[in-house]
Parts: sequence; structure tokens; C-alpha cells
Amino acid sequence: MTTNDMPARSSAWMGRNVLVTGASGMIGSWLVRELLTLGGNVVALVRDADPQSELYRSHDIQRVRVVSGSLEEIRTLERAIAENGVDTIFHLGAQTLVTVARRSPLQTFESNIRGTYNLLEACRSHRDLVLRIVVASSDKAYGEQTNLPYTEEMALEGRQPYEVSKSCADMLSQCFWTTYELPVAVARCGNVYGGGDLNWSRIVPGTIRSCLLGERPLIRSDGSYVRDYTYVKDVVAGYIKLGEHMNDPQVAGKAFNFSAESPLSVLDLVRTIQRLLECEELEPQIENTAEGEIHSQYLRAERARVLLQWEARHSLELALGETIGWYRDFLL
Repeated sequence: MTTNDMPARSSAWMGRNVLVTGASGMIGSWLVRELLTLGGNVVALVRDADPQSELYRSHDIQRVRVVSGSLEEIRTLERAIAENGVDTIFHLGAQTLVTVARRSPLQTFESNIRGTYNLLEACRSHRDLVLRIVVASSDKAYGEQTNLPYTEEMALEGRQPYEVSKSCADMLSQCFWTTYELPVAVARCGNVYGGGDLNWSRIVPGTIRSCLLGERPLIRSDGSYVRDYTYVKDVVAGYIKLGEHMNDPQVAGKAFNFSAESPLSVLDLVRTIQRLLECEELEPQIENTAEGEIHSQYLRAERARVLLQWEARHSLELALGETIGWYRDFLL
């Protein structure tokens, strides 16, 4: 299969009422677009209106029902579900930055832990409506492990604030499945990149912006840290697949890794972006100031390949090319 081959579009979402939390985030914006394309009726939970978000810039915000509020407000979640007859939920809402979690752990715990159990409890209260829940987790939930790649059978051993918040959200999801048979599954991804990520401290958007502006790319670590980098369109396809397979007893209540399975060092990724942008003369500025981050993290995605028939369909260079195009239009 070539990278340009696209999977057949599913009709499973036609007319479904789907709630997306974190809808204005980078991944949420692309997920909303795909659900709309598939014929879903999308309800978007939005905490803060951000006109720079892809959800707004694309005008997709005008095609969805917006519920304003935060995950910490369970009544807002119950209202979003009940008033819109929601049968499917993609829970992406979270505080997603490791550095922010280290600086402000309470904010992160409130959003990522309290927000998750509020969402799950709201779903439990409306079991007559909710048929499937996909919870977006992270490779950070595994914490630091001796053996890599991460597989779904490994224990969740987060230690730093962000890791702990993801471990807890993951375990809460499994708790509600085990105790109440709530139809939930967990998606664990590594570093997701693509157009629309405006957190410039992240390596992909930060490096692209620096190169487009003729500035030296900034690397917070020493450059040797190893990560998975998975394109947002492939991640969205994984979430969709997970939702479609929720009736499978091998899927409900389980966690699934999604990864391109081609881990790279930060410096190698930066060099690849520089080559694509023809700015290799800009020597990266290596600060080596990263704190509280695991050196190497990457995932094995065999379970998703076998049970969901999912695989990353975009090569790194193709995906980075599309991503660069988005930022060139945004910045220049």
C-alpha cells in the first residue's frame, strides 16, 4: 500500500450524535472535520474560543453545535450529552503540555483526572444514550520503562505530574469498564504533529516556524531524546477505527497504542524538517534545559493493526510536507 492510498470512508457515522471534548485543540479540530465529512452530527465542547484554532479558521465551528464550558463542570457534560442525544464521545480535552504540568500540577490534575472521571460519570448516568467512548491517552501513561517499545500489557507507572495525570485517566477508564461495563476504550499515542498546533514549544511547530522566519531552531533537550512522531490524520483515523469497533469484545475496555513505529531523536527530526525547508545552514540551538522528561519513549502498535486494521498511512516526509504547507499559509 502506498502512502497516497486512502481507506474507504465508513458510513457508520452518518447521522450519529457525537460529542468531542477538546474540540478546538489541534487533534480535536482534525477529528471534528473528519466526523463532519463522514456525516456525523458533532457537538463540540469548547472551554475558550480561540480564533487561531483550526476549528475556527476552517469555519468548521459553524457546522457544529457548541457547548461552552469546562471538563471540571459535570453538569455541563451531562447537559451536552442529554440535550443532544449523544451516543458517541471522543474525550480529547486535557492539559497537554509537560512543562505546564510541571509548573502547575493542580491545573493539570483538575483537567486531566477530574475532567476524565466527570466525563465517565456523566456517561454512566446516561447509559441509555451513550454507546461508545474513546478516551485519548498518551505514551506518557506508561512512565519510564526498562524495555521498549511500550506494549499495552505494560503497567502504567507515571511519576512526573503529566505522566501521572495520564496514568490516572487511563486507569479511571478501565475502572468504569470493569465496574460498570461502560463502553470505553483508550487510545495511547506518542507525539502527534500536524497543522494547527500553535504550541510553539513543541518541536515540530517550533522548528517549522523558526525556519520559515530565518531563525535557529530551538531544542530544549540535548537533542538525543527519542520519541514517536505520528501524523494527526493517522491518529484521527485510529480514533475513528476505535469508535467503530467498540462492539467487538476484544476492543471494549481495552487500550490501543497508535504509532508509526519509526522512533526518531529530536535532533534527527529537526534535521529532517530543515532539509525539507532547505534551511540546513541554521544551526539548531541546543539548550539542554528539559526537566522531568523521560529520555526514550516509543510504542508498538500491533494490537491496532490486528484488531482494528489500522496502520499509519503517511510517511514522515509526506506528513511533514503537508504540515509545513499549513504553517507556511498560517505564518507567511
